[in-house]
Amino acid sequence: MSPTAQNPAKPVSDVIVIGAGIMSATLAVLLKSLDPALTIAGYERLNAVAAESSDAWNNAGTGHSAFCELNYTPERADGSIDISKADKIAEQFELSKQFWASLVAEGVLPDPGSFIQDIPHMSFVWGAANVEYLRKRHAALLHSPLFQGMEFSTDPARIAAWIPLIMEGRDPAEPVAATRMAIGTDVNFGALTRSMVTYAAGLPGVAFNLGYEVEDFRRKDDGIWRLKIRNLATDESRIVRSRFVFIGAGGGTLPLLEKTGIPEADGFGGFPVSGQWLKCQNPAVIARHEAKVYGKPAVGSPPMSMPHLDTRQINGRKELLFGPYAGFSTKFLKQGSYTDLFKSIELGNIRPLLYAGARNLGLTRYLIGQVLQSPEDRTAALREYYPTANPTDWQLEVAGQRVQVIKKDKKAGGVLEFGTEMVTAADGSIAALLGASPGASTAVAIMLDLVQKCFPERAATPEWQARFRALVPSFGQALAADPALTTAVRERSRRLLRLDA
Repeated sequence: MSPTAQNPAKPVSDVIVIGAGIMSATLAVLLKSLDPALTIAGYERLNAVAAESSDAWNNAGTGHSAFCELNYTPERADGSIDISKADKIAEQFELSKQFWASLVAEGVLPDPGSFIQDIPHMSFVWGAANVEYLRKRHAALLHSPLFQGMEFSTDPARIAAWIPLIMEGRDPAEPVAATRMAIGTDVNFGALTRSMVTYAAGLPGVAFNLGYEVEDFRRKDDGIWRLKIRNLATDESRIVRSRFVFIGAGGGTLPLLEKTGIPEADGFGGFPVSGQWLKCQNPAVIARHEAKVYGKPAVGSPPMSMPHLDTRQINGRKELLFGPYAGFSTKFLKQGSYTDLFKSIELGNIRPLLYAGARNLGLTRYLIGQVLQSPEDRTAALREYYPTANPTDWQLEVAGQRVQVIKKDKKAGGVLEFGTEMVTAADGSIAALLGASPGASTAVAIMLDLVQKCFPERAATPEWQARFRALVPSFGQALAADPALTTAVRERSRRLLRLDA
């Protein structure tokens, strides 16, 4: 039917993104870089950009590159080390750095020092068995060009030169080991997201709307998605339309995905986990630590519990954090509702939820133990990494809320995933990102995959392919199999991001 005076044409966006975090910001900037004519509308329930999982205080900011995170290199039954996941994550983070470097070069992003800093990434362990594990891990990683330059030491004096706080007061007879990657980074994903949203919102055809909650989805035969949105300030609702929708609402994604009614969403559930940090208040202590130091989780603890003593640069100020300490809340967002978990339960995901719960009783016990921790318990955990820590120098801060993915599994009924999961409608008209770590660090890789899957015909054109390679020079190539390419793209990224200054 053609528009008439009685039936006027209503505006339709090419793209709607839900949530104003790092994922939505990355997608908006990427799509406008590929096609400046696209119209994009963003909707965020809060009155600020990057105020949930992307905020600097709500995530680790490691720039997850697998340099120091030991859970990405599990030990096989035969004693060998599996580096496949580490290779994948390290390569994904290199894609992110290439993209950010290109945006800096094109004037899209401001001074890179506002969001990325050099900081060594280290792993530290103690005890003979853990020292041997770290030795094998180091040897295995050196086979990949992505980990060239990683140092390994069991010399207490050398380790003390790297990380004095961790070695002071430690038993000299105790075996210790550490690895160090000097080219690690600290990323303020909140600052990065705000810069990208500010840029995108200044382009023709782009608008990010704050204080709007998406309440429902409907799609008719014309293929256009209709979203019911509510202005939280006025409590007024209206309908907005789009040809493509991306749900990047962090912990709020699962309830919205369920409302879409797409069959691909069936069976997904979520398990919320909250986090806490100890934040150092003593400038003299903060000044003496210059690294992100990750250890091994305690036996029986989940991967999310990797302890780390973490130097951060947040809003121009050096900070020192230790954690994470986990907690349990039924909220899916830090600023969510205690009914979030219960509202997410449907007939289609009850079975996966029950099976995953039964198979992860250890996680339940771990969370209960974390919730019941006293200040003395938290100090004891800190002193495993900083033996002479004074508890009066530290205060407890609440970090972000994450929702781990639970999905159907033919063999197990339901499984709990500790990564991210992209759920896409068969026709590519809507996509949603579930899960948490490594999340923000791999946003560019995730969005490149999304664009190719949801816009396949345009992504295959010479114009878009050329733009992909201009933004991400290693696009379509495997860095782990090409030492020369790895070196070249790293040198380019470091130069443009001014990490060697």
